[in-house]
Amino acid sequence: MAVTVSLVALFGLVLFFLLRSNTLGYGSAFVAVMFGFYLASTGAADVVTEMTAAVVGALGKI
Repeated sequence: MAVTVSLVALFGLVLFFLLRSNTLGYGSAFVAVMFGFYLASTGAADVVTEMTAAVVGALGKI
């Protein structure tokens, strides 16, 4: 679990800086996929799923 949280933090930080510098390419795509993969295996996965469902539900009511 500690390794997963560390990897989420690492990939999240790298992704933040890649998005901030507008660097697009295969490396950015890999970092984004790895961030999502490791984020899905943490306890935050349920929160992200619930938040996404709430946003989609709110958009459906507009």
